[in-house]
Amino acid sequence: MSTQEKKTENSKKNEEIKVELTDELLSRIAINASPLREDDVELVKKQLGRKPRGLIAIGARCACGKPAVTITSPRLPDGSPFPTFFYLCLPELIVEVSRLEVKNIMKEMTKEIAADENLREAHQKAHDSYIQRRNLLGEVPEIANISAGGMPTHVKCLHSLVGYSLAAGKGVCPIGDKALEMMNWDTSVCHCED
Repeated sequence: MSTQEKKTENSKKNEEIKVELTDELLSRIAINASPLREDDVELVKKQLGRKPRGLIAIGARCACGKPAVTITSPRLPDGSPFPTFFYLCLPELIVEVSRLEVKNIMKEMTKEIAADENLREAHQKAHDSYIQRRNLLGEVPEIANISAGGMPTHVKCLHSLVGYSLAAGKGVCPIGDKALEMMNWDTSVCHCED
């Protein structure tokens, strides 16, 4: 491959994915997804303490309407691949999930996946669905078989799995669903402090 061909190939890889996010496309990505509202970027920036990179939509909202889960482009504006499609941004939710992670619950969940064939299959299905949903925005070769949260073989990050559950709805990501149950998280109640 010539130097010019390599430059062209790298340039194509680094192009930001630009897809029109219609309501129909968002509903295929996640049942609870919604377009960005006028103040969402600022709210997420305040929630995270930094400007969100590649934010393209909201995966789920608090009962009050504030963003709870972000949807991030699989290729960031600088060209970097970004596998984590759904992620928590609601501070109160982040705190609750962190409390579970501190208890090292991920090791127990990983053991459950290894021991329970049905759970293992459901976790694999969640992994496959995650990638299919992300690919609706365009395929990124560098992250082709990478999902999030340790899927499909273990549990690494509950923040991403809970975000996935909240965005996609109950029954899609069993580990995220289980974490939400363990926290007694009620999506019909506002959990914001202000």
